[in-house]
Amino acid sequence: MAQPREAKVLVFDADDTLWENNVVFERVIDDFLGWIDHPTLDRAEIRAILDDIERANAVAHGYGSKVFLRSLGECLERLRERPATDAERRGLDELAAALVQHRVELMPGVADTLDALAGRHELLLLTKGEREEQQRKLDACGLLHHFRAAHIVAEKDVDTYRWLAREHGFDPATAWMIGNSPRSDILPARAAGLNAVFIPNDNTWVLEHDELDPDDPAVVHLKEFRQLRTLFGAGAGR
Repeated sequence: MAQPREAKVLVFDADDTLWENNVVFERVIDDFLGWIDHPTLDRAEIRAILDDIERANAVAHGYGSKVFLRSLGECLERLRERPATDAERRGLDELAAALVQHRVELMPGVADTLDALAGRHELLLLTKGEREEQQRKLDACGLLHHFRAAHIVAEKDVDTYRWLAREHGFDPATAWMIGNSPRSDILPARAAGLNAVFIPNDNTWVLEHDELDPDDPAVVHLKEFRQLRTLFGAGAGR
């Protein structure tokens, strides 16, 4: 494994790594499950149906609030076995309003940690999703000055990480991907030859879950973001 304390390229995920994101979607889903009031299916069964719909829509349409609202509408129609009424559409819009109104809330220690790391390493930001929505969060986060570049992509797969290495001219073996998603951050980055730091988030989207190899020496597991300061030689911080 590469030595973290030497100058490295550090690539950061955004949603649920730098700031909370999926917890807001989970709150909307919780409200939806209570609102739908199905006569025979319980909340877990309805959630399984919604997860399947989201999985299909992520492949066909990508990510973000608009696709999420589409998934809620399709779930409603599948459960009702008919098109949604105007009143139901308004109800869905009201449920999802929290997504539009949500302010970017940084994870504990993010601002100070990035400030310390930027003085020792080259920082890049890589996030996936609907471009306009992700750009709004990037503009609002107050962190972009720490990064050499920020990229919004449709998907984070092995080809994306290989492209990123070519685009910025770095050796993958000397770079680190830092994120909360096994599926989008850790596994494809490792397949492209990068090292990785996994910082789990209890609210990570179920579709981002996957199994990590506990014996992979090039994946470091941390409990919180500020521990990056110690790992990459920028001091322990507060």
